[in-house]
Amino acid sequence: MIHPRSSSRWVAAAVALATCVGLALTQAPAPPSAAARATVSTPRPAWSPCRDGFECATIYAPLDYDQPDGVRVALSLIRLPAGNRAQRIGSLLLNPGGPGGSGVDFARGIAKFMPLELRGRFDIVGFDPRGIMRSTPLRCFDTFDQALSSTPDFAFPFTASEERTQRRTDGALARACARHGGPILTQMSTTDVARDMDLLRQSLGDSKVTYLGYSYGSFLGQVYANLFPKRVRALVIDGVLDPIAWTTGRGNEARTTPFVVRLHSDQGASRTLGEFFRLCDAARSHCAFSGRSRQRYAALAARLRRSPIEVQDPSGETFRVTYADLVGMTLGAMYDPVVWPDAAEALAELEDSASAARLGRSFARLRSGLGLAAAAQELYPNFVEGFPSVACSDSVNPRSFDAWRRAARGADRQSAYFGRAWGWTASVCAQWSRSAGQDRYLGPWTARTSSPVLVVGNLFDPATRYQGAVTASRLLPSSRLLTYAGWGHTAYLGKGNFCVDDNVTRYLVTTRTPPVGTVCRAEGSPFGPTEANARARAAERVSAVVSRAVLPPVVRSAVQPR
Repeated sequence: MIHPRSSSRWVAAAVALATCVGLALTQAPAPPSAAARATVSTPRPAWSPCRDGFECATIYAPLDYDQPDGVRVALSLIRLPAGNRAQRIGSLLLNPGGPGGSGVDFARGIAKFMPLELRGRFDIVGFDPRGIMRSTPLRCFDTFDQALSSTPDFAFPFTASEERTQRRTDGALARACARHGGPILTQMSTTDVARDMDLLRQSLGDSKVTYLGYSYGSFLGQVYANLFPKRVRALVIDGVLDPIAWTTGRGNEARTTPFVVRLHSDQGASRTLGEFFRLCDAARSHCAFSGRSRQRYAALAARLRRSPIEVQDPSGETFRVTYADLVGMTLGAMYDPVVWPDAAEALAELEDSASAARLGRSFARLRSGLGLAAAAQELYPNFVEGFPSVACSDSVNPRSFDAWRRAARGADRQSAYFGRAWGWTASVCAQWSRSAGQDRYLGPWTARTSSPVLVVGNLFDPATRYQGAVTASRLLPSSRLLTYAGWGHTAYLGKGNFCVDDNVTRYLVTTRTPPVGTVCRAEGSPFGPTEANARARAAERVSAVVSRAVLPPVVRSAVQPR
């Protein structure tokens, strides 16, 4: 669910898509029959240059794999060809998360910064999933401005009045998509995308898939591994979603608890914020908010609940920072420890009631560090409807709005600050079309893959908590858990940690997993002029690209002028 304050604000962040997110409980559909899959002809992409050494193409896939000769949808592709063709292994498919993140934008942003071992031996391939961006898109409105107007003007509801507004805007969006979304609305589950990915594997000439999926992309990887277990060459999932929590929940959870609460992302965010306070206080002069930071933050939050603070963006726009904005800004900072010093400075300036212009400069630095400074190039980036169309298709949720309200309030009592922020994400699912997600896969999640799956989990992840990686590794019998004892969302490439980067890169090239129980320790602190901190800043470009793809809507709402 996206919460813009104005279209100028969101044009600046249109490619920054949401991280995480009902329908009546149904039996899990069977995977498509071998006979049905055999009738799908393999498309051959016609690659053409599209700047800076990249090549682009479009292929066509069945809208419904149960009707392989029926309507087709376009899938937009990009690749950076392998540098060493003589030693080329195959294609490395990427997914940045979301759901709804553009794999085309992600590959263009990250491919040239990947390790030489990967760039030399793999074609780095990104694709926009069906319904998203340049692939056949779901569009529920005539214009982007109309899409933006379907969303409320707050980050997440905090008062009863705001909750009523949330319900009305959810209904308006759901009705618009039911009326104008067209056939793609019914076929945007992750299962459909996994089948597209297998078709893409064939189109690229690979006998088995090599895949790297971040955040929500970890769920796509798990669906693929369970639908096509014999077609896995190497599969990395980083920032891992618990697939049971995402889809059905345990026991009767789905009747009362939305999937965004079942994931317990709020708990992961609270643990990470605790580390921010601990390390900030330990850093003393290197952290602008050092000294009883936890208590000072609580006092600042209470103050903002009473009265917002005015901020002037460097562009000249003036806006107010509310309590929800504070929470969103904080959550965004938790995604990437590289920006923690900037976040600490912004908190200190808010606490000191700094001038509106000075606060605006602090927010601009934070926005840039999170990768939200670049303007989008799409005429109609469809993140407003693209994100819930996937999440609501995949997951079983209560249909009662009151159930979402109770769950969000309950989560807020358990996890101060972040319970509501995560709990209201995708509340539109309560009113979403019941025809969506016709072919969704609801488990089981225990297929034995032809090669081991590498599961990467971060101990202090504010979005996909570490327990999700543990659960996925226990469910998949052919898997290995790699633990990063550090901070922020996801671990590979964006954190500057040699241990994580070397282990994952080696696995992608050789399929050899790290030893059982491998834990990669974080070096130094996000605060202070340490060598480890310098290496983390060297990885800042990759980290910003990852963040831009997976930041939740509440973060973008908090740090953009509106």
